Amino acid sequence: MSRVLSVEDLGIGFRSEGQDFTVVRDVSFSLEAGETLALVGESGSGKSVTSLGVMGLLPPPPQSRTTGRIVLHSGDGDIDLLDLPESRMRRLRGDRIAMIFQEPLTSLNPVHTIGDQIVEAIRSHRRVSRAKARARAVELLEQVGIPDPQDRLGTYPHELSGGMRQRIMIAIALALEPDILIADEPTTALDVTVQAQILDLLRRLQKDTGMAMLFITHDFGVVADIADRTIVMYAGQTVEEGRTETVLSDPLMPYTIGLMNAVPRLETAGLKLGDLKTIEGFVPDPAALPQGCSFHPRCAFMQEGLCDTSPPSIEDAGGGHMVRCKRWRQIGEGRET
Repeated sequence: MSRVLSVEDLGIGFRSEGQDFTVVRDVSFSLEAGETLALVGESGSGKSVTSLGVMGLLPPPPQSRTTGRIVLHSGDGDIDLLDLPESRMRRLRGDRIAMIFQEPLTSLNPVHTIGDQIVEAIRSHRRVSRAKARARAVELLEQVGIPDPQDRLGTYPHELSGGMRQRIMIAIALALEPDILIADEPTTALDVTVQAQILDLLRRLQKDTGMAMLFITHDFGVVADIADRTIVMYAGQTVEEGRTETVLSDPLMPYTIGLMNAVPRLETAGLKLGDLKTIEGFVPDPAALPQGCSFHPRCAFMQEGLCDTSPPSIEDAGGGHMVRCKRWRQIGEGRET
C-alpha cells in the first residue's frame, strides 16, 4: 500500500475572550491507500477538531492556530496542506480529500434539490457540461443505493429519511473519487439497521475505489466492524494506538480500558448484574488541564507521586502498539496473571 497522508506533531489552539488554549497536542498518524483508521474518544477529546484541521476548515488566525505538518502524498509530489493558500486548499477539498459530516440535515442546503447540490460539487472541480454532471449524479445515487435515482435528483433534503440523507452526503463526498475520505460520526444519528447499511456501503465503496478513510466515532462496535487501525484520543492527545484487534483485545491505557468496560454486552443484556460501568468525571477543560497525566483524576490505576507529577510520554508496548501511560507495564502484567 502507498501512503496518502501524513500528520506530524499536529497542534491546534483557539483564542477565546483574550485567552489562548490548546485543544489538540502532538498528534501524529499516517494513512495508507485502502486503509481505515478510526479516531475514538469521548466528546471533547479532539477528534473532530483534528479532522477539521486536516481539511483546513478551522477559523483563520488569530481565532485559531495550527502547527505541525499535514502532508498529502501523490504522484505529483508531497503537499504540505498547512502551507497552502485557501484558494489552492479549496481546489483540493472535495477533489483529493473529502468529508462526510455528522449531521446531514444541517450539511445539505434545504433550498436546493439533491441533484443541484451534487452537480455543483462536480462542476466546481471539473469542466463538464451540466448534462454530464447530472448523468454522473444519477450514477452516484445508484452507487450509494438510492432507489429511482433519476427521480430523486429533484428531491429536497427534508423529503428524505436520515439514512437517505446520509447516502446523499456520501454520494457528494465521493463525486470526484477522492484519495481520502474523512467520516465524522456518519452513523451516530441512525438506527442500528441503517447504521449497518451505511457501514457496508462505505466498505464496498472503499474496496471499489481504493480510497483511504479516517473514521471518527465514539462507538467501539463500529470500530471493530470497520477499522484496520485505531487511535484513542483523550484531552487532545493520542493515548493509545495500534492495530484494531490489538487495541480492542489488549488495551493498556486505563482510559481505553474504561471505555471498553462501558460498552453494553449482548451476552449480559437483561441480566441483573449491577449498574453499567462508567468512567467517573468529565474530559478536562483544555484551558485547565490537570498536572501530570490528563486522565489521572478519573483513573482507577492512578498512583500518587507518579501519575500526577509529569505528563507521560507515548511508548511502544510492542508491535507498534503505542501507549501513553506510566503504568502500562503493570497493567499488562496484572491482566496476564
